[in-house]
Amino acid sequence: MILAVVGATGTGKSELALALARRWGDAGRAVEIVNADAMQLYRGMDIGTAKLPPSDREGIPHHLLDVLDVTEEASVARYQEDARRTIDAITERGATPLLVGGSGLYVAAVLTDFRFPGTDPERRAHWEAVLAERGPAALHEQLRQRDPVAADAIGPHNGRRIVRALEVGDLTGEPFSAGLAARERPWRPYRQVGLHLERSALVPRLDARVEGMWRAGLLDEVSGLLPQGLERGVTSSRAIGYAQAIGQLAGRLSEREAIEETQALTRRYARRQVSWFRRDDTVQWVDASAEDRLQQAERALTSGSASDGPGDSNGAGDGVDTMEE
Repeated sequence: MILAVVGATGTGKSELALALARRWGDAGRAVEIVNADAMQLYRGMDIGTAKLPPSDREGIPHHLLDVLDVTEEASVARYQEDARRTIDAITERGATPLLVGGSGLYVAAVLTDFRFPGTDPERRAHWEAVLAERGPAALHEQLRQRDPVAADAIGPHNGRRIVRALEVGDLTGEPFSAGLAARERPWRPYRQVGLHLERSALVPRLDARVEGMWRAGLLDEVSGLLPQGLERGVTSSRAIGYAQAIGQLAGRLSEREAIEETQALTRRYARRQVSWFRRDDTVQWVDASAEDRLQQAERALTSGSASDGPGDSNGAGDGVDTMEE
């Protein structure tokens, strides 16, 4: 049985997962945590990704953190292979895998029968040329006309993933989001709980979190990663917060501009995260501000039957997907 804690950034997923693992460990049930946050795969990208430091992991095994150099490109297909191999090993040890993160496609790639089409260099080159000529926003609008679900999930800034979605559409004749139908075919039995916060609670938390990143030394972290090739990283250099810190260090942005741009992008990303997970009927939602959120999450993850496809779940309220910039 795979258990998962999902939801938007800033809702306290890591803390909840640690509390669950500690609670079950005290009861004699070993739990190992598997990261499902794409940016936490990178070594050295700690402050801007809110990565839990080893000293705070309380001896609970954490997997798929710090496995990529900043010059490597994060790949959902590669992650799926690594995560599933890790989960199988955890299960063979008699422990319970707890998948934790907010990268929706990464979570779906592990929990469901998500399959990845091949590539076509010619089609890829075509869309990359369009991207270079017209920019990601224009290409995103083209994707929205063809596949609005994928466009919402990817967002208008990730040119690499927009290109991939258009390429897949050309190759398969189906929208990239058709892969979401895999939710009806679990890879293994699973249960997942989602943390949510209302807009009025989440927005101030996200804004304060970004301010805290700068106070905690994000600029120093980025300065140390630049000699390692951060700016050459196709994925890492575009990470929210890191791209803005690079801009500040290069003199293109003032500190206040870098912080405010990061805050705006973080709010937008959180809205896309919730939109993604809200479409998944297998997520059981828990209010992240509830005093008994640990008990609620434990009940959701340990009672009832495992998911074998979409089913009933309690609503998440309006949540962050109603946020305005």
